[in-house]
Amino acid sequence: MLSKVISAAYLMLWISSCAAAEDPYMTRALQLMSETPLIDGHNDLPWQLRIRFNNELNKVDLNTLDTTHTNIPKIKEGRLGAQFWSAYVPCESQYKDAVRQTLEQIDVVHRMCQKYPETFMFATSSHDIMTAFSMNKTASLIGVEGGHSLDSSLGTLRLMYQLGVRYLTLTHSCNTPWADNWLVDTGADPSEHNGLSAFGKQLIAEMNRLGMLIDLAHVTQAVMHQVLDMSAAPVIFSHSSAYSVCPHKRNVPDDVLRRVNETRGIVMVNFYNDYVTCSKTATLSDVADHFDHIKKVGGAGIVGFGGDYDGVGRLPEGLEDVSKVPKVVAELLRRGWSDVDVKAALGNNLLRVLNQTERVRDGLRDKSPDDVPIPYDEVKNTCRTSYGYQTLNTGAVHSLSTLGLLLTLALHAVITLSNS
Repeated sequence: MLSKVISAAYLMLWISSCAAAEDPYMTRALQLMSETPLIDGHNDLPWQLRIRFNNELNKVDLNTLDTTHTNIPKIKEGRLGAQFWSAYVPCESQYKDAVRQTLEQIDVVHRMCQKYPETFMFATSSHDIMTAFSMNKTASLIGVEGGHSLDSSLGTLRLMYQLGVRYLTLTHSCNTPWADNWLVDTGADPSEHNGLSAFGKQLIAEMNRLGMLIDLAHVTQAVMHQVLDMSAAPVIFSHSSAYSVCPHKRNVPDDVLRRVNETRGIVMVNFYNDYVTCSKTATLSDVADHFDHIKKVGGAGIVGFGGDYDGVGRLPEGLEDVSKVPKVVAELLRRGWSDVDVKAALGNNLLRVLNQTERVRDGLRDKSPDDVPIPYDEVKNTCRTSYGYQTLNTGAVHSLSTLGLLLTLALHAVITLSNS
């Protein structure tokens, strides 16, 4: 059975190669993808493994699974060099079992890499990504999608980093006790923090110290600007598109695109129809319009891929699964993008952002972990105990060490920008 699957995969590669021979833009796209890893910022296959199989990976064969946007043959055909797999659990788990469920999603990514070592290599750094690429494997990184997964705990953030998590999406579609989510900008949710609370700012500083990427997909514009003001490391939008092309609040407005350029971050374009055209239908060309707009406003240095495969129900015509992504690369070349700009969008931009985040981490290695907890009154609920709090309203807004770290980060950001 496995030999048939492998034969089918090679057949698809042969067919795509034949098609490329008839299309010079696809030929060039595949050549560029052989030289620079395609790094995708967001894929929800781990969530599909939970809801379809309850994470019983022994009951799944990713070589033959055909009910998802992502499987091994599609990954090979799509030339996926590196993937941030999403460790996502719904907002309904907040204040309940979010931490446990998120740990289980982290675990299933590790087990996926262990079960298919010929395809996946677990990765935590820019160096790992390039090592996997040289071995013709898909570098597999983890991003936690939603700050509710931390249960407002800096200790949990640090432990997740030790388990390999390399980005945190600050919110999903619910406010946390320390940050507002994107629905606030639509009027569907009330603002609870006017962006970030004091603890939320502590968390940003700790993420800089750890070397964890800050993902601003799913947050309010107020949070976007507050993080851009204070983070010494560049930020990412792991799966968002351009607001001026489709005015959906999950997308990134032009003023923020310009600030992402100034701070050398990245916006990884989402393929979900609702974010591409603000309607139920979209085409590959519509997706390319977002790449063009982000490049026009913020420069080719801030563009990336963030397909959101297996996390959405509607995808553009021509981009139905991960095997189709090379078509976007060919379309960008057809529209006049240079090889250098295409390679930047494929992976070089994300590699630069990850490298810079690692340099910020290394520059803060002498800083102690922030161990000042969130004030108990900000997280008090029937599912939470108060052990450790001497009085129920304690939990400093900022410790002296945190204030010092924030000042260090601000100075570091100024120096970084002046040298870039």
